[in-house]
Amino acid sequence: MAPPKQPTLKLGSPEEHHRRTVARISQIQSHLEQAPRGTKLKGKVCVITGVGSLKGIGRAAALLFANEGAHHLYLLDFSDANLPNLKDTIAQTYPDVKTTVIQADAADEASISSVCEQALKEEGRLDVFFANAGIASGGTLHETSSDMVSEILRVNVLSCFLAVKYASAAMKKTNESRGKDSSSGSIVLTASIAGVSSGAGSVEYSASKAAVNSIAKTSAWQLQRTDIRVNSISPGLIETGMTTGTFEYARQRGNEAKIGQLNPMGRYGVAEEIAQAALFLASDDSSYVNGQNLVVDGGLTASVPVVPGKFL
Repeated sequence: MAPPKQPTLKLGSPEEHHRRTVARISQIQSHLEQAPRGTKLKGKVCVITGVGSLKGIGRAAALLFANEGAHHLYLLDFSDANLPNLKDTIAQTYPDVKTTVIQADAADEASISSVCEQALKEEGRLDVFFANAGIASGGTLHETSSDMVSEILRVNVLSCFLAVKYASAAMKKTNESRGKDSSSGSIVLTASIAGVSSGAGSVEYSASKAAVNSIAKTSAWQLQRTDIRVNSISPGLIETGMTTGTFEYARQRGNEAKIGQLNPMGRYGVAEEIAQAALFLASDDSSYVNGQNLVVDGGLTASVPVVPGKFL
């Protein structure tokens, strides 16, 4: 007996769009399984913070950087729960890439200073620092304590400041025996569209991400003529460990197809897409991009709110 025929989805319908979205996201997430090894970061020594989430931007970036030929990855997270798994995954897939995992608070000055010094001691150079660590909060204005505000600013802002301060000092160091005869490097900071426009996060979280964007712009000028670039990335709605609650809630209510519907692409993003933006900024592909905020949000912030299906 023939299996029952699946219903044909109407072209352009929400159901058909959701089917294509699921297929597209699966393709994006499995990209590295078929992709050939790249050379965009060949020989580079890189630090990435906030790598602990199994669905996170930091982990996706670590795997992509390894695929692109990074020489040594120093990977930090506040929690050590998933660090061994990440180290083993890279070792199995990219045995030529050195990996050092470190449990550390990205907003702890001694830890960030130490990892930059470790890179110089062991490899004689530091080329890329991706300051991705961050935390979120969801309380309303009157529910949020001053202690929570301080913690959000400490983790999200201070971590980026420390990354710029210590990574740039390390990147200025030369070592001809290790192939670095002049000051150079790329520092990438994870911000958010919450730091660009209201409506994407709580007051204190949004303020912290606006500060991250400002750090990228102002520090680029502090580092003028050093060939050290500083840029930030502002992700939109991305499915990560931080946003799991939002996605699970929608799926439990049968509203998964509506996630991300407010942007012109009509879908949410995944960590691998932000990792690609980080790779662009970390590599020489962006050699003339400096002091900028790269928004990766499916077009959400490209317009004032538009009624779905309508346009001016």
